[in-house]
Amino acid sequence: MRMNLTTKTFQRLLTSASGLDTPLGALRPIANQCTAGNCPTIYLADSEPAEVATAVVQGYVVTAEQAGIDLPHGEVLVRVPVSLLTEAVHNLSRQSAPPGGAKEV
Repeated sequence: MRMNLTTKTFQRLLTSASGLDTPLGALRPIANQCTAGNCPTIYLADSEPAEVATAVVQGYVVTAEQAGIDLPHGEVLVRVPVSLLTEAVHNLSRQSAPPGGAKEV
């Protein structure tokens, strides 16, 4: 069974399933497969402390049984296209690059 999680649902699952009492903060999309918001998406979360970046992944739930593995309590598997991960890495590297690109020394 395929199930697409909304951002609110996924945020609620992460907070309650992991036992975290603190909210994730605002989610900023860094890569997605569509513009409607109901498709696989990778977000950056406003995290505390700010130096520790946190990613949140919206995708299709994969059960431990489907994957043939054991999962610790509070963890979930989500399936997203590899191209989405590639896009996220590309977008993150562009954001962290200095203006005008790296200078040769």
